[in-house]
Amino acid sequence: MKPLPTVSTSIWFWVAFHVGVFAALAIDLLNFRRSRKDISIRNAAFRSAVWIILSLGFNYIVWRLKGTDAAVDFCTGYVIEYSLRVDNIFVFVLIFTYFKVPQRAQQRVLLWGILSALVMRGLMIWLGIALVERFDFVLYIFGAFLLITAFRMLFGGDKELDLKRNFFVRASRKWLPMTKDYVRSRFAVKRGGRWMFTPLALVLILVNVMDLVFAVDSIPAVFAITRDQFIVYTSNICAILGLRSLYFLLAHLVDRFIYLKTGLALVLGFVGTKMIVAEFFIVPNWLSLGVIILTLAITITASLIATQNRKRAKPRN
Repeated sequence: MKPLPTVSTSIWFWVAFHVGVFAALAIDLLNFRRSRKDISIRNAAFRSAVWIILSLGFNYIVWRLKGTDAAVDFCTGYVIEYSLRVDNIFVFVLIFTYFKVPQRAQQRVLLWGILSALVMRGLMIWLGIALVERFDFVLYIFGAFLLITAFRMLFGGDKELDLKRNFFVRASRKWLPMTKDYVRSRFAVKRGGRWMFTPLALVLILVNVMDLVFAVDSIPAVFAITRDQFIVYTSNICAILGLRSLYFLLAHLVDRFIYLKTGLALVLGFVGTKMIVAEFFIVPNWLSLGVIILTLAITITASLIATQNRKRAKPRN
């Protein structure tokens, strides 16, 4: 397989990116603490637009400092990751509904889930880059894995997540001292002289586990675009930063995206194929970006048209 070039990035670029990320999260957290109301669809749409604009602004900086190819790579990785985050939302809706998590508590879970993702994604991307640089054949394994995942999404049927029998749910309830009820938006409280976790902590554990599962798909997919660790990492993180707002925007509409899994499966299949045939045929990343956007646009539009007479789902609190 023809190796993708490995590009080094100045440490100051890394530092500046993380300063920007934590500043944006701090502002978001401050706004969350000041707000007394649940997030409306209009507010969620505005926040989602802000995160997308910030990501595009960062992509402009990448273009100015690293060139057109790096900017196209970032945009392609961002679109892949952002679209796969929608699949996360289906699972998050199920988890929050099952545990009857109030919306304000949902906001806190998603915020801390994003902070955890910063660490987990960084470690997974570092490990993936290290493996690819040392063993080129790993890219074939990643490609085959994406094809298998795409096949399962297309033909595996919709399997419900059985939270009652979930290993992490049972293990947490068995081994962790836990209260029966929520205590506002807290993850732990002190009762009877000892600290106890609340059910919200269990929800956070599940959200982090599911994010880790989804990362196994999305991170290898970006390796088909670039091996630049900075681009892989930043495109992932920028997409994750908008997940909280995207959740509250789409939580009411998840039942309408009936063809989205088909679109995501086609995207993963395309990316997996690109990785496998790269030795013999190189698909330009600008073309990959066009194929991915077109596929998602068609499946999302088809979903909305097919379900236009369907009543909007009631908000999940």
